Amino acid sequence: QVRLAESGGGSVQAGGSLRLSCVCSECGTRYLSMAWFRRAPGKEREAVGCINEGSGATFYDASVKGRFTISQDNTKNTLALRMSSLKPEDTGMYYCAASFSGGRWSDPNMWLYWGQGTQVTVSS
Repeated sequence: QVRLAESGGGSVQAGGSLRLSCVCSECGTRYLSMAWFRRAPGKEREAVGCINEGSGATFYDASVKGRFTISQDNTKNTLALRMSSLKPEDTGMYYCAASFSGGRWSDPNMWLYWGQGTQVTVSS
């Protein structure tokens, strides 16, 4: 059973930085792609970025490109999200996802496993 656990959320002022982590119980041994999504209050879940398990290529939503960086450790069981130049609109619950089934990576319905989320609050 794949389990995901996020950590690292918190409150920060605009312009600040945070680093989120997601530990996956079997992503490395099962060669699973992983991704970050977020949900702002009153909005739908939206894609932040993902990493392809085979090539290691990363993809980002336009809203975070150049400010956020996704990386994995050598075991591919831990996914990190480095966030810098944070804006109030980055506020939301951040979720880790694993096991991409195909189609558009930015579609949350294409991801099988989800963590419980970690809250990020950016104040102006």
